[in-house]
Amino acid sequence: MAPPEALPPWRPLLRAAREREGRSPQARWLQLATVAADGRPRVRTLVWRGWAGAAALDLLSDGRSAKVAELARQPAVELCWLLPRARCQFRLRGRWQPLAADQDLAERQRHWQALSPGGRALWGWPPPGQPLDRDAPFPQEIADTEPLPEAFVLLRIRLEQVEQLQLSDHPHQRRRWRLDTGWREELLNP
Repeated sequence: MAPPEALPPWRPLLRAAREREGRSPQARWLQLATVAADGRPRVRTLVWRGWAGAAALDLLSDGRSAKVAELARQPAVELCWLLPRARCQFRLRGRWQPLAADQDLAERQRHWQALSPGGRALWGWPPPGQPLDRDAPFPQEIADTEPLPEAFVLLRIRLEQVEQLQLSDHPHQRRRWRLDTGWREELLNP
């Protein structure tokens, strides 16, 4: 059994900033930037679902959405995690790394079971981004006994670079850590 990965030095800083948000749902919201088929940028807000190792995080998506096809074409992403009470922003660069089929199924099942019935309901709605059909069902809940929908996709993002912009000081403080330097901290101009 391999020893656990050491936490990168930015992880405790991100945890502390998230803790300053208290019980606010914003502490779990981050923006995902992808590249659309036409080469233009796309940004969406997603919910952070947890860490998958020292420098990888999990997000969930509807496989029928455009973002999954965009990531299949171009797996490089940037995430922005703004934590207003902490007056702090984290910019996380990395790549979507699909898992092997058996691991993907196990991880998707774990995340599915962790969702509330109301949280699961989103995957029972009609495909996102399609014209609205007012007669289509929009369930409010899906029980945990329901089978895992095919459209329930795990986005595991392996991070390669993290920047923190601390907005509370004058001047603002900015620093960066990169995987290729062993997560060594670099101070940057804000």
